[in-house]
Amino acid sequence: MLLPYLNPDRIEAGCDEAGRGCLAGAVYAAAVILPQDFHNEQLNDSKQLSERQRYALREVIVREALAWAIGVVSPQEIDRINILNASILAMHRAIDGLSIRPQHLLIDGNRFKKYQDLPHTTIVKGDGKYLSIAAASILAKTCRDDYMNRLHEEYPAYGWDKNKGYPTRQHRAAIAAHGATPHHRMTFNLLGDGQMELDFSCPDDAT
Repeated sequence: MLLPYLNPDRIEAGCDEAGRGCLAGAVYAAAVILPQDFHNEQLNDSKQLSERQRYALREVIVREALAWAIGVVSPQEIDRINILNASILAMHRAIDGLSIRPQHLLIDGNRFKKYQDLPHTTIVKGDGKYLSIAAASILAKTCRDDYMNRLHEEYPAYGWDKNKGYPTRQHRAAIAAHGATPHHRMTFNLLGDGQMELDFSCPDDAT
């Protein structure tokens, strides 16, 4: 069972990101402050849930959270500052958007840069340990999936409605066949094995 909070005497915000390992698209992060008496037996790490469960839980989180917000860092920013810094920046932007200022931050993972003067605790696999981080993982994942589904309508050849930008064999084959788009992360190893010749032009009408 997931724990409700680490510090019961403080207003805690859980933070998590989605899309860090993708070849395309922005990285998303969420920050969530839940009521101290919040309880939901279905809430868990977003990776352990079905798509239907994630979207159902998103409605619960948005309705019952004291505050929540999303932060986004573009592929161009990712290429400029690297994915680790971009993931942390996305979490900072999510915290910026909270309508309630937290007194402590619970961060999924083991790396974080201090946000203003707020104390924080990094928790490895925290989305499977604390409710607020699990809630953040669900919001980040579903909001990013919505974004990738919208991009898929513009660039259907890459299968982003299915792979969400992750490095599947089909995604890499599409990059080899159609080239990179403006949404691809050009500092990433787009083709994987490097044995295919990649056209780095940015098609506007890939089909």
